[in-house]
Amino acid sequence: QVQLVESGGGLMQAGGSLSLSCTVSGNFIRTDRMGWYRQGPGKQREAVAVITRGGNIDYADSVKGRSTISRDQSKNAVYLQMNSLKPDDTAVYFCYALVRTDPQINTYDAHWGQGTQVTVSS
Repeated sequence: QVQLVESGGGLMQAGGSLSLSCTVSGNFIRTDRMGWYRQGPGKQREAVAVITRGGNIDYADSVKGRSTISRDQSKNAVYLQMNSLKPDDTAVYFCYALVRTDPQINTYDAHWGQGTQVTVSS
């Protein structure tokens, strides 16, 4: 069984910074794409930042220029640093990873963390 455990989040001030961490654990072969999604009040879940195993990165336009995603493959971990926080960044942030669990089949399944609340006050 695969688990994604997030840490970080909480109550932040506008203009401040956010650091999130996520570690994949359990019985798996390897991870591929990893990233962060968020779901604000009354909104649909949206991608914030995604990083491939090869290091290719995509950011949502709303966070581009003030966010950095990184990963440590030796720790099966992904990180998100976000600066210049805005009230619109208030959301539940979810860690995401494509994970291969079957050594006989080269396919990857999507796994999600339980989510961590980030609230940005003005």
